[in-house]
Amino acid sequence: MSRRDQIKMTDTEIKVFLEAGRDLQVASINADGTPHLVTMWFVVRDGEVAFWTYAKSQKVVNLQRDPRLTVLVATGNEYEDLRGVSIAGSAEIIDDPDEVLAYGLQIFEKYWGGAEDELVRAGVQAQALKRVVLLVKADAVVTWDHSKLAGAY
Repeated sequence: MSRRDQIKMTDTEIKVFLEAGRDLQVASINADGTPHLVTMWFVVRDGEVAFWTYAKSQKVVNLQRDPRLTVLVATGNEYEDLRGVSIAGSAEIIDDPDEVLAYGLQIFEKYWGGAEDELVRAGVQAQALKRVVLLVKADAVVTWDHSKLAGAY
């Protein structure tokens, strides 16, 4: 078995890893061809990675022109702890206000807890008016979990 196959995550491991993940690295393509790389907070819904951002942000401008992107969630401080999921694909831009709010509430809940309080919900609603959701449509997924090597290099 190749080393690549040894460290590959299963579908279940990918799901658990992404759902527990905190920071999503998002790479889109600037008009001049250079990468635009930012860190976003995200959620997984129906098996797809999604994040929200301001509708006029550079990443949205880039993805409207060219929907290709790559996203990455990675963890680990030592080589034997390195784990990650990289997804290459395209972005679907969701601008329906009800959907944007629903994703915004899900993101808020993941990072800050529930949004049952009326003031909190109103704050998320106010943000949603200026935002869109970017849904990652995967073409290719690459994973690694170096802990599967049990210390062997």
